[in-house]
Amino acid sequence: MASLFPIVMLQLQSGPFQPTDGMSAMTWVVGVIVFLFGLLLFFWLIPIRLWIAALASGAHVGLFTLIAMRLRRVPPKAIVEPRISAVKAGLTIPLNLLESHYLAGGNVHAVVNALISADKANIELSFDRAAAIDLAGRNVFEAVQMSVNPKVITTPKVTAMAKDGIQLSAITRITVRANIDRLVGGAGEETVIARVGEGIVSTIGSSLDHKAVLENPDAISKNVLAKGLDAGTAFEILSIDIADVDVGANIGAKLNAERAEADKQVAQAAAEGRRAMALASEQEMKARVAEMQAKLVEAEAQVPMAMAEALRSGNLGVMDYLNLKNIVADTDMRRSISDLGPDETPEKK
Repeated sequence: MASLFPIVMLQLQSGPFQPTDGMSAMTWVVGVIVFLFGLLLFFWLIPIRLWIAALASGAHVGLFTLIAMRLRRVPPKAIVEPRISAVKAGLTIPLNLLESHYLAGGNVHAVVNALISADKANIELSFDRAAAIDLAGRNVFEAVQMSVNPKVITTPKVTAMAKDGIQLSAITRITVRANIDRLVGGAGEETVIARVGEGIVSTIGSSLDHKAVLENPDAISKNVLAKGLDAGTAFEILSIDIADVDVGANIGAKLNAERAEADKQVAQAAAEGRRAMALASEQEMKARVAEMQAKLVEAEAQVPMAMAEALRSGNLGVMDYLNLKNIVADTDMRRSISDLGPDETPEKK
C-alpha cells in the first residue's frame, strides 16, 4: 500500500487522469480507495485535534498513547479532556489511573471534577477514594458540592398523637452535609428522613399535652438531634428545624366515642338476649296454663259421671242432688249480682 501512495500523489498533481503504460485505470481507482481508507484510519487512530489541545494545555499525551487507547477500546476524548481539566487546575493524575477507572465502568469526568472541587475547597480527597465512591454508585461530584454547600432536605408531613389524644402533624427541614469518609457503605437520604420521622413521632407521643408541643416546637428538634440519627449514614446532620406544626383530629375523643358505641351495642345485644329469654319463658308459662286448663276441664267433665255413679250406687240421694243444684244456682246468682256496679240493679242490667 505504501508503494501506491507516490503514484496516486503524482496523478493528483498532474491534473486529469492520464493512464500510464504500467498502470491501468482500475489500478488507479484501487490506489485512490486504499489511500482514502488509510487516511481515514490514520485520523481515527490519532485524534489530531485532541492531541493538539492536550499539547497546548500542558497535558501532553503521546501519539502512540492515543493509538493504544483506541486499541484498548478506550475513547481518547473521555480520558484526555478530564486530564486537561485536571492539569489546568493544578492536579496531576496519571493516565493509567484514568483509563483503569474508565474500564472499571466509572465516570472519569465526575471524578476529576470532584477532585478539582475538593482541592479548591481544601477538602482532603484522594483519587482512589473518589473512584471508589463513584464506582459505589454515588455522585462523587455532588457529594463534594454538598460538603461545601450543605443540602436542605424537607421531610414529608409526620403525624403523631400526644397523650391527651390530640393529633399533631409536623414538617421539618434537615440541613445535612456529606461525609466523604462514610459515602461508601453509608446510608442515604431515605434513612435520615425515616429516622427523623421516628424521632418526631416519639417526641410528640411522649408529650402529656399537645399544647406543650405547640408552645415549644424546638423541643422536637432538640430531642431528635440528641439521638444521633446520622450514625452510620453518609451525611452529617447540622440542624433540624420545625417548619410547620398543625393540629389534627381529636383521636382520643374519637376512640372514646367508638368505645362507648361498642359498649352500647354490647349492652343492647345482652338486653335483647334477656328479652328473648323472657319472651320464651312467657310462652312456656302460657303453654303450661293451657295445659292446666285442659286438665281442669277434664276433671270437671268427670264430676257428672261421678254423681251419676253415686246416684246409682245409693251414695247420693235425690234430695241431696237437688240441694246441690240449688246451691249452684244460688252461687251463680250471687256472682252475677257481684258483677253489677253500686247503682245498678239486675233489671237495669
